[in-house]
Amino acid sequence: MGHFAKVLTVSDGVVAGTRQDKSGEGLRNRLGELGYQVVESRVTKDGIAPVASALLEMSDGFHGLILTTGGTGFSERDLTPEGTSMILERFAPGLSEATRGINPLGRLSRGVSGTRGASLIINLPGSTSGALECLLAIEDVLEHAISLLLDNSSRHPNG
Repeated sequence: MGHFAKVLTVSDGVVAGTRQDKSGEGLRNRLGELGYQVVESRVTKDGIAPVASALLEMSDGFHGLILTTGGTGFSERDLTPEGTSMILERFAPGLSEATRGINPLGRLSRGVSGTRGASLIINLPGSTSGALECLLAIEDVLEHAISLLLDNSSRHPNG
């Protein structure tokens, strides 16, 4: 595969040092297994502005995949989709719909997906199992999606 990836963990607890970043670690490991080179991993606190700011910095001039983990649920501090939506240039709802369909609890995720420049940004749940299950639901199309962002002349898989 050979594409680059970044992981953003959104968690007040991880920032405060009271929780381990298990979902971020799980995503980094799985991305490595899929052949991605994870070039950055960062943590930010919950909230619209912190998420938007981190994603702006991470996507600036970056060509590849950015996965977020955390902040996609219903609690008052779960604002990752709102922060992500502020910086996306184009939405890719099919990716988020696919992640929601893999598990009944996935329907509770408010995550969004889309592009900014040549970055494909996808919100995943904060639980390790949820993040990995949701990634599994879209793994098969990510390489093609990123190739299209990098080279719009990329051939479609079926012709």
